[in-house]
Amino acid sequence: MENIKPWISAFRLRTLPLSVSGIVVGSSIAYYNGFFNLSIFIFAVLTTLSLQVLSNLANDYGDGVKGTDNQTRIGPERAIQSGKITPDQMFDAIKINILIVILFTFLLIYSAFNTYNFLYSVLFFVLGLLCIYAAIRYTVGSTAYGYRALGDIMVFIFFGLISVIGTYFLYAKQIDHVLILPACIIGLLSAGVLNLNNMRDIESDRISNKITIAVKLGITKAKIYHSVLIILAIVLSILFVIFYYRSFANLVFIIVFIPLIKHIIIINTTIEPKLLDPQLKILALSTFALAFLLGLGHIYTAL
Repeated sequence: MENIKPWISAFRLRTLPLSVSGIVVGSSIAYYNGFFNLSIFIFAVLTTLSLQVLSNLANDYGDGVKGTDNQTRIGPERAIQSGKITPDQMFDAIKINILIVILFTFLLIYSAFNTYNFLYSVLFFVLGLLCIYAAIRYTVGSTAYGYRALGDIMVFIFFGLISVIGTYFLYAKQIDHVLILPACIIGLLSAGVLNLNNMRDIESDRISNKITIAVKLGITKAKIYHSVLIILAIVLSILFVIFYYRSFANLVFIIVFIPLIKHIIIINTTIEPKLLDPQLKILALSTFALAFLLGLGHIYTAL
């Protein structure tokens, strides 16, 4: 049991709800439009969860071997940093996880397209490989994009645009304009989670030469940038309601504005970076709650 605990910690289970937020939104809109398929949903969730775990393991490995995760870091102690998992063990786990992701990706594509739509199947398999590449290259390698202030835009693209729009396409085999705003909302909030993580680790990242947007901006401007991400997500959510209102159920997700606004206030009144850590869970769960309630509203309206 003691040997399992470090791996469970390395999987960073608290990041998993955020990772499936886009899947929930894309699937719910597909249900509303009459395209939902349970097997596609199950394999989409499994593929996304395995990708998130891969990203977490690769992040631990990349920051661990570079020495970025050290005694100056404020956040939870990482697996390689603690010495409970060696770099070689982590690297082996990454390779196994890649095979798992490929398996789930294949099953997802087969569930969506069967033996038809060969070009779509190839497109999504290539997209799956790009997701694997992005998950690993965030911190691994000498040209890791997470060390060049590109993490936020990549999170916006993969957690927002690709997750929501790509999921819907698997069901419907087409793209609908209704997806654009939700995809941007989830992408912005997900980028906010990453930025919050980077604000917490701003000093240790600066010392380790890990250049994030937070490091580039400095803590004061990084808080402004963070507020803009959350406020823009709220504004786009309001626009989504205005443009696509069908029933009162479509308004339920607005309740999540309460913790989001409170979150902005806390971030801007917190002085010590280490005190930002509890807000990571708040923002991640708020994003998932928004996705779930937005999706629930569409499902209820379709019944």
